[in-house]
Amino acid sequence: MDLSVIIPFLNEEESLPELISWIETVMKQHRFSYEVILIDDGSVDNSWEVVQKCRANNSQIKGIKFQRNYGKSAALNEGFKAAQGDYVITMDADLQDSPDEIPALLAMIKNGKFDIVSGWKKERHDNTFTKNLPSKLYNSVTGKMSGVKLHDMNCGLKIYRSKVIKSIEVYGEMHRYIPVLAKWAGFKKITEKAVIHQARKYGVSKFGWERFINGFLDLASILFVGKYGKKPMHIFGLWGTIVFLIGAVIWIYLGIEKFAFSKYNMTDRPLFYVGIISLVIGTQLFLAGFIGELISRNSSDRNFYHIEEKVGL
Repeated sequence: MDLSVIIPFLNEEESLPELISWIETVMKQHRFSYEVILIDDGSVDNSWEVVQKCRANNSQIKGIKFQRNYGKSAALNEGFKAAQGDYVITMDADLQDSPDEIPALLAMIKNGKFDIVSGWKKERHDNTFTKNLPSKLYNSVTGKMSGVKLHDMNCGLKIYRSKVIKSIEVYGEMHRYIPVLAKWAGFKKITEKAVIHQARKYGVSKFGWERFINGFLDLASILFVGKYGKKPMHIFGLWGTIVFLIGAVIWIYLGIEKFAFSKYNMTDRPLFYVGIISLVIGTQLFLAGFIGELISRNSSDRNFYHIEEKVGL
């Protein structure tokens, strides 16, 4: 199979028929072998009925329905597990991503130079103040902190080699940072392509202002987990030892001064309490490293969600 197209959605009954028809047209024109995996992230409208109807007319259409809304990351993670294509396309269901971009994205990644090609909505149809400016700041900070420099990290339209999405786990709200997760997994050949950004035709955005705060918190988590997730003692143990040694040196100094010169009572010195705090904090950090090692070696699947129904899978 050439392509797996993964589309998470929430309450998109109006846009889904048009999007699916558009994808089918592109695939037939270019004679791609394909599957479309639609993940219903707890829709309360008739979106799932639309998926079932489309499945009845085309066996390449497949669906997964969550019992409730778990978020885009959970939907993508489930789609990644189900994908069978050599290359995997992700796109949003609101018709702002154009299926006509698929052949060009596939051509870029098939030449063997890249693991991921990310879409770049160079000309956007969003509100400049609430979307464009925060997006530029977000992408700039993310690029500097992660080393993955893309103009549009959060663009839903991306193409991956199958081995990339089979090597990562997307959880929480980490869908924004899939290229960063891929880099930490060893896939460093990442590039981008300018793509058409279409104006929203139906409905409203499912993401509010809180995505900016959550986004930076998730970035900090990814950078930390990516570097120290499997070796927490390397960070907690290091700083715990340093802080503990600082406290120990302070106490040795105060002890020598007390018994050699007897100038002061140790408890009258502010430095005495700095030493105590350093010893306590150092010990706590060291123990946190041990606990982190136990958790990392015994952690189970972090994606906790329940699937209500599947079709074609």
